[in-house]
Amino acid sequence: MPTVKFTYALKRHFPGIKDTPARGSTLADILREMDANYPGVKSYILDEQGNLRKHVNIFIDGTMINDRVRLSDPFSENSEIYIMQALSGG
Repeated sequence: MPTVKFTYALKRHFPGIKDTPARGSTLADILREMDANYPGVKSYILDEQGNLRKHVNIFIDGTMINDRVRLSDPFSENSEIYIMQALSGG
């Protein structure tokens, strides 16, 4: 099953969040699953329309996803899905 990994920036906002195996067959399923394990994380990752927020990126096996709206990018059972907050500043 794929593993969802979170960057340090997200771990600051959600203490206890850790690399988590996922059972979902789509990214949307996986985000619902992550929200069940870590309440509120889905709202941090997706906006009110269910689109990926501008300050968040998702990578599947090292490649940034293309579909930030439907979250339809494919992954395999052995994929590593990285969810990371975009950082800015100077």
